[in-house]
Amino acid sequence: MMRRILMVIVPIAVLALGGIGAWSMIENRPVPEKRVVETPPPLVRVIEANPQSVRLSVATEGTVAPRTESELVPEVSGKVIWVSPSLASGGFLEKGETVLKIETREYELSVVRARAAVAQAKLQLATEEQEADLARKEWDSLGKGEPTPLTLREPQIAEARAALASAEAALEQTEYDAERTEVKAPYDGRVREKKVDVGQFVQRGNSVATIYAVDVAEVRLPIPDGELAYVDLPLAYRGQALEAQGPPVTLRAQFAGREHEWQGRIVRTEGEIDARSRMVHAIAQVRDPYGEGKRPGRPPLAVGLFVEAEIHGKALQGLFAVPRSAMRGDTQVIVVDSENRLRFRNVDVFRAERDRVLVRSGLEAGERICVSPLETAVEGMEVRVAEGSSGKTTGHARGRKSAQV
Repeated sequence: MMRRILMVIVPIAVLALGGIGAWSMIENRPVPEKRVVETPPPLVRVIEANPQSVRLSVATEGTVAPRTESELVPEVSGKVIWVSPSLASGGFLEKGETVLKIETREYELSVVRARAAVAQAKLQLATEEQEADLARKEWDSLGKGEPTPLTLREPQIAEARAALASAEAALEQTEYDAERTEVKAPYDGRVREKKVDVGQFVQRGNSVATIYAVDVAEVRLPIPDGELAYVDLPLAYRGQALEAQGPPVTLRAQFAGREHEWQGRIVRTEGEIDARSRMVHAIAQVRDPYGEGKRPGRPPLAVGLFVEAEIHGKALQGLFAVPRSAMRGDTQVIVVDSENRLRFRNVDVFRAERDRVLVRSGLEAGERICVSPLETAVEGMEVRVAEGSSGKTTGHARGRKSAQV
């Protein structure tokens, strides 16, 4: 009986003691200290606004073309007996270099016949002059009055002199033709296309090759009307000679996985404005495009190469060059004041480019412009400025596309 009582009382007592202990722990637990969580102001980077001299530029592109291109034609007909090894597509020719030779036998025989005709004409003239002298003497001794020109054989002498002049002209022509059996390069050039070979019969005036000059290469560069205000292009007026006094231009192209540069100059503008695109086309020239120059390993500025061009424009004073990342919309920036609070500022944009915006007014020298992206920016919001971020506004960046605002 006692055993059963203990089996009931002991578990109840254990449970009671456990409950008392749990209640005691809950009542005596430490109270946590309450703290207010402070959110620090956002950290931003800034640049210092400083007016500066900005060199404008206009970016465009075009394809290299020769300044001078000619069809090489023979002045006489005949069979080609020799062709220069340089007369091949891509070959270089020097001014006065013999390109091909035409068989000369026919023209040498023509020279011999022409010389014989001149000798015969001289003999005929001498004969007529002798006859005229005899006629004058006979008339002086037997005739009365004034003799007629026919009596003194003056028409016969004039005819003989004309025949001699004609024979001498024919001789000069045959000698000229004999000299022209050698076709020579008119200038330092490069062969674009070869159209003849040994054994072919060529006709006078038919093209045997196409060559172009290598002293100067040209690039036709389209410029939008809105960009013309940024560069000083040479304009042609009636009665004025064209002079190569345009702005410098830098050409860039990718070749064999590397970028290469050439320096040139705008020399003229074309006489018409494109009716569809409303663009003005300027012509840039690069001298000695096939010379290695001061850059060993640089490829030649070959005809047909596509290039990007940067035309050096005007230098303007007092502009603020603001990075694109600092712009909020098209005409607004955020300025951080002396109390590190944000102030929205509307600015007068002079020109928007790929990497920067040129501001004409709306900023003061020394002001700090926020360049960090902010998801939520409120007028007067406090911020923290990152140390070492107060750089000056950016300067010129090369090779950018630009658009007028």
